[in-house]
Amino acid sequence: MKLTYRPEIDGLRAIAVVAVIIYHAQITILNYQPFKGGFIGVDIFFVISGYLITSIILKELLATGSFSFKYFYERRIRRILPALLFVMTLTLPLGWMYLIPVSFIDFSKSILYSLGFSSNLYFHYSGQLYGAENALLIPFLHTWSLSVEEQYYILFPITLLFIFKYFKKYIIHILFVFFFSSLFLADWGSKNHASFAFYALPTRGWELILGSILAYFELKLRHRNKNKLFNLVMPSVGLILILFSILFFHDQMFHPSFKALIPVLGVCLIIWFSNKDEIVTRILSTKLFVGIGLISYSLYLWHYPIFAFARIIEFTQGNVIKKILLGLIILVLSIFSYYFIERPSRNKKISFNRIIKVLVSTIFFLSIFNFLSVSQNGYENRANLPKVLVNASKKLEYRSMQQNNISCHDRIGRNGFCIFNELPDNIGDIILLGDSQTDALLGNFVEQVSNTKFRLIHMSYSGNLYLPNFVRVNKKNKIIVQDEIWHDYRSEFLNKKTHKNTYVIIFGRYDFYFEKNLKISNNLIVKVEEDYSYIERNKLDLKYEERIKLFKEKFKNTIENLSINKKVFVLYPTPVSGEKIFQRILKNKKKISENKKYYLSDIVNYSSKFHKEYFSEEIELLESLNSDNVYKIKSDELFCPDEQCFLYDNENVYIFDTNHPSYKGSQMINDLIMKKINQIELKSN
Repeated sequence: MKLTYRPEIDGLRAIAVVAVIIYHAQITILNYQPFKGGFIGVDIFFVISGYLITSIILKELLATGSFSFKYFYERRIRRILPALLFVMTLTLPLGWMYLIPVSFIDFSKSILYSLGFSSNLYFHYSGQLYGAENALLIPFLHTWSLSVEEQYYILFPITLLFIFKYFKKYIIHILFVFFFSSLFLADWGSKNHASFAFYALPTRGWELILGSILAYFELKLRHRNKNKLFNLVMPSVGLILILFSILFFHDQMFHPSFKALIPVLGVCLIIWFSNKDEIVTRILSTKLFVGIGLISYSLYLWHYPIFAFARIIEFTQGNVIKKILLGLIILVLSIFSYYFIERPSRNKKISFNRIIKVLVSTIFFLSIFNFLSVSQNGYENRANLPKVLVNASKKLEYRSMQQNNISCHDRIGRNGFCIFNELPDNIGDIILLGDSQTDALLGNFVEQVSNTKFRLIHMSYSGNLYLPNFVRVNKKNKIIVQDEIWHDYRSEFLNKKTHKNTYVIIFGRYDFYFEKNLKISNNLIVKVEEDYSYIERNKLDLKYEERIKLFKEKFKNTIENLSINKKVFVLYPTPVSGEKIFQRILKNKKKISENKKYYLSDIVNYSSKFHKEYFSEEIELLESLNSDNVYKIKSDELFCPDEQCFLYDNENVYIFDTNHPSYKGSQMINDLIMKKINQIELKSN
């Protein structure tokens, strides 16, 4: 059943896709990212889909009393699969060239699950956090939203037909029950099971159902709205709600929760009240907005893998011209796939049987290629792939607890800290209390404590050492960009629930707190200023010397307080890189393959002298800790054994990105920690 074309809905699609693209592009202005809420573009798409699909189904049911599943699913297949398969096929060579084996496996799995309309479940159960830094390197993470829609397309027509046949009088009542059930589940889930709530149809369904409710009332009333005042005002209100969400929402908020009603209701106001005499409708119906809306599906498909591979090879780093070029590439590819893939596929003059043959052949090829990728460890025998990358891929590099899908006994707070190896006869606790450096130790630590009677408690928080009342602040505009929300949880837990025999592990990106960083420029490694400070909430205007002095005092006092009744292990700073190690190895893979000693001359494997000079203030601070229960773990000596520090060699990669220990690196550090704990335990017995 054909719908009346509404150009303003294509205009809404344009806003949605541009918001998502800008969000994923991470555009910043004066070190501030103004479009942090761009992810709500997906919510806009969901409402539009619910409205249009329900309109199609109900119009046919009301007109004929029946519904053609064959025709419906033919249209969905023509609309979704050709462009999706085209993008997947064309990105395979990029994966072959630029993905290390473990990343190639994830890449292949995401394609396979997407072909099975279930990539949203794959990303949830594999622990991939949407919005996390490493999520920007996963080419097909964005297909989770397609899977949600595809699941809706499968289930909703069957459900609606059943309701229409047996409970026709109660269609709207049942839709409202679905809506409120899903909305309340989403709000509760976003606070307690954030990953599931974000990715799953049951917690995203309310957005689709709200579009369905609009479609029902439009068909029931045979019009949308006749109030001229509302028709003039409400679309503007709706646009304001959408723009407010794009500008002021952020990826640390609970989502989808009740707050998501703001942009979703904005979309509903535009859909319901738009009319040709109103300014927002006229704007959304312009050729620019409609044109972007028409290619929005291709734009959505292309932008994420292009951004991901550009980040993997660091194509646009610090280069505005290359960023503009990347945008043009995405636009050109999208226009091409719209005119040469999408439109021909939807052309009824081309028989569906012919299209199905091409689709089945492509799916067969993609399935075989990616099944082989998984079974052959990400094609680890690819030509010129250095052995060091193959070895690193045999055990996952740095991944957080959520990414490794590590289950835990107890979870506290929104992001949660976890308890592992809780036994009736635990002899003590080992607490990870640093920032994401300590997160990196977790995967191997879980394995190590499983052979002991120690309880392991993961309490680390990315970007924040345990310094109560301190916040992360943008130095230029004094805006708090990361608030410390865990200190109350951690303090309460440390004071009440730990074992008397407790070891606290402190490990962090110390140079981060001293407001410095490393960069590689013209093949030289240089020290640069960090954009953020870490300071007490009510002292944001202190000068650098005062900030550092306050940080040192706070760090020492915190360690001393912890050591009153706990044994505190303070790990020394390990080497950091001015460039992401895996990308650097990939960039130089030919040289590494041809010269087994190339790593010795690589600038990232700098001298031990440089390491000590760069971390001199941090080392001095750690050396000044003299409490009886403070133990200094010189983890830096593992990676700087003589005159040179090694971030990688011919066999292993020791850090994952620029600073986090890889699995191999964390194993070495944890061995050192456990050795020291065993020595203390033996002495005390």
